[in-house]
Amino acid sequence: MNSTRQSAGNEVGERIIISIDAMGGDRGPSAVVSGMARSQRKNPDIGFIVHGRRDELEPLIARKRGLGDVCEIRDVPDIVTMTEKPAQVIRNGKNTSMWSALDSVKQGEAEVCVSCGNTGALMMLSVVRLRKLPGVDRPAIAVLWPSRNPQGFNVMLDAGADIRADERDLATYSAMGVAYARSGLGIERPRVGLLNVGTEEHKGRAELKLAHEHLQAASVDSDFDYVGFVEGGDLPSDRCDVVVTDGFTGNVALKTGEGTANLIADQLREAFRYSILSRLASLLALTSLRRLKKRIDPRRVNGGVFLGLNGTVVKSHGSADSTGVSAAIKLAYLLTQQRFSEKLAARVASAPNLPQTATTGGNGGSSE
Repeated sequence: MNSTRQSAGNEVGERIIISIDAMGGDRGPSAVVSGMARSQRKNPDIGFIVHGRRDELEPLIARKRGLGDVCEIRDVPDIVTMTEKPAQVIRNGKNTSMWSALDSVKQGEAEVCVSCGNTGALMMLSVVRLRKLPGVDRPAIAVLWPSRNPQGFNVMLDAGADIRADERDLATYSAMGVAYARSGLGIERPRVGLLNVGTEEHKGRAELKLAHEHLQAASVDSDFDYVGFVEGGDLPSDRCDVVVTDGFTGNVALKTGEGTANLIADQLREAFRYSILSRLASLLALTSLRRLKKRIDPRRVNGGVFLGLNGTVVKSHGSADSTGVSAAIKLAYLLTQQRFSEKLAARVASAPNLPQTATTGGNGGSSE
């Protein structure tokens, strides 16, 4: 969805405008600005509204050729730290870069917000500023999980927006995950699996069994296939395209997967340094090793999408470098091109709801 904007007094023409919280990451604004520059070189029709301290951002942007021509800086003095509690940000965060970045989406100045900041604060502030879509009780964070599928990834949600999810939430997550798989990965008929401790129908908590029954019925004469319960080992497999779970389980799985990928990379380096012969073998296998490194590099799939809001928000890892930030911006750009927010709203509105049951209810809470 292209938009015509003015940027710092300069004409930027028809561009997809992305709102950037430049101050929230562990590596500071330099990594964010470098990621913006990488993205803009690859996609010249991107424009940015950059939120943060002008005296820090202006020299960083000026060093990147052409970046200043497509950027507007919004000078805000405060930063949401990684240790701040979400409730504190809601009460006292009006002058922060995170608040300002979300407000640009709320006001229609930008199509999507990208932030490396505090996950819990970003989610709660997104809900407060952008509001939830009708029919969504709990928003979710969707992430891309490397898999054996032809597209290379599965969509998994919730990855940590809320530690609890009842059967109605799981059914809604399924609808949102299908919309994301269609728009983000180009899968015409996504396959949905419900994460459980086993694939047998008698296993799992009551809400999982109810959601299972609902998804079985909902997939009939629909545009997705429900494959039933899946286990943790199916996350990197080609059994399904969308994995649905609660935020507690999803966040543990996500952090475990990232830690395992880093462990494998470290052990490979150690193994190839073991002897002269192993070092020679690493030289012979250099091309394959580089391909493997790229395949399992978490930076390539950096960017969790907040689903269920009146606007698109992409959460980058707090420790992301310029490559990771660029990947998050690329995802935001792709979703905007696909008019994802509109498609998601239509999908949620048309999804059949589960009836209210005894297990439905509770406020939950952020897992981070």
